[in-house]
Amino acid sequence: MPDSLHLLSLIAFSPLIGVLILLFVPKSQGFWIKTIAIITTLIPLGLSAWLYAAFNQQVAGMQFKEELSWIQVPLNHEVLNGITSFFFEFKYVMAVDGLSLPLVFLTALVASMAALASVYIKKRWKSYYILFLLLETGMFGVFMAQDLFLFFVFFEITIIPMFFLIGIWGYMDRERAANKFLIYNGVGSAIMLIAFLILVSTAGFGQISNETGTSIYYSGDISVITNHLFESADSPVNQADIEANPFYMGAGMKWTLFIMLLVAFGIKLPIFPFHTWMLKVHTEAPPSIVMIHSGILLKMGAFGLIRFGILLFPEQATAWATVLAVLGVVNILYGAILAFVQKDFKLVLAYSSISHMGIVLLGIAAFNTIGMEGAVFQLVSHGLISALMFLLVGAIYERTKTTMLDELGGLARTVPFISGILLVSGMASLGLPGLSGFISEFLVFVGLFQTAKILTVVGTLGVIFTAVYILRGVLGITYGPTKVLPEGIRDARLVEAIPMITLVAFIVVLGIYPAVLSEPLHQTVNGFDQFIHTIAKTGG
Repeated sequence: MPDSLHLLSLIAFSPLIGVLILLFVPKSQGFWIKTIAIITTLIPLGLSAWLYAAFNQQVAGMQFKEELSWIQVPLNHEVLNGITSFFFEFKYVMAVDGLSLPLVFLTALVASMAALASVYIKKRWKSYYILFLLLETGMFGVFMAQDLFLFFVFFEITIIPMFFLIGIWGYMDRERAANKFLIYNGVGSAIMLIAFLILVSTAGFGQISNETGTSIYYSGDISVITNHLFESADSPVNQADIEANPFYMGAGMKWTLFIMLLVAFGIKLPIFPFHTWMLKVHTEAPPSIVMIHSGILLKMGAFGLIRFGILLFPEQATAWATVLAVLGVVNILYGAILAFVQKDFKLVLAYSSISHMGIVLLGIAAFNTIGMEGAVFQLVSHGLISALMFLLVGAIYERTKTTMLDELGGLARTVPFISGILLVSGMASLGLPGLSGFISEFLVFVGLFQTAKILTVVGTLGVIFTAVYILRGVLGITYGPTKVLPEGIRDARLVEAIPMITLVAFIVVLGIYPAVLSEPLHQTVNGFDQFIHTIAKTGG
């Protein structure tokens, strides 16, 4: 039944319902603007839960596929060697597998919680929530798109609203943070677009023959490109001996494309040294937007790296397994060490995100089922934990007007509920057993130990450093020396407590019953592992 209802399109574009309604609501009606936006985010959340329940966990491939002819761009009308026409063909293709399914649900969940957390926004609510809902549509599309051009369109849709959400509703240095975000992500998008165009122009070719002649098209369909790269025995993509073969992709070109995609998605992840823009965003954007950025947008980098960098170029990726693992270790140690010396709690969490994204790289670099499952588990786990952390940052800043560690202390006496949730989130971040952070880190390091024992041992030092800086920050804020706090400070309101409890519940559920994520994920990741090793052994 979900197939016949076009469930993926409903999820992706349901936020636009709220946009259309908000366009007709007077900007002075702040209560109704917030209410409509929050209710709108609950629609894709419910649909995503339905999608998760209907997903066939025994199938490794794509499910709920939706396909529609979308854009055709004619290139010429010349007759050349029996070819009557050339054209680009881009389709509207949406589907999910075990990799994208949990990220779709994570997006819906975090977006709903961030919409509730947006009660801290004090100005221009109508513009804020319109941009917020547009951003949500873009994020859904990134995880569902099965055409390179469609993926790129959704990817760009996420950049534009984020730029304005940071630049208008951020803190003192918001404009610089927004510009830095735009420059870095713009460069990454440009590199990605060039790589995609090369893929479309080589591995994306196809032929259509009818009574009027033969046409050659260039498709962005990921399944078409994958088929021509690996599955089609007579594909000219890998045949250098065909005279004037315009589709041939030699080893040098494959390496070039892999590195381009690694850089493009490495900026988004981010991989050191492409991380400085992210620090500005985490410190200057409003907390509700940082919940989205840290919880979801960073995961788009890892998702793109797996979907395009690893699965389209497995031979190159496995050859660089050690390099990827080293980059992961650098991320872990660099982020953890610098997090330890920060005085602003927002910067502690920003460097913590860099460190935790290094764990994702280690899981990918393991190139086995356990490690890759751990990488995806880490994406979901960190998405929940970081969203909760920045929700708490917003609650603390709303009450104290500061996030500086030396100006905070003794909050457990005045706001015990917020302090208790902060302790739980801190324990999850440092990987306490029984919480989601432990499962993801355990799987990653077990997987990597099978292929790179020394790097595994070095990487585990980051877990120790994480415990140090998290405990330093969290315990200092909650049980440290009591600071002078504003009079009449209140504990969490209902609109704050709901997302806090919800996110904690999912963190605990994943920690106690990880099968709720690992079961739909396992078949897909196992298929990835077999495919990567088969291609790597046969040399493509």
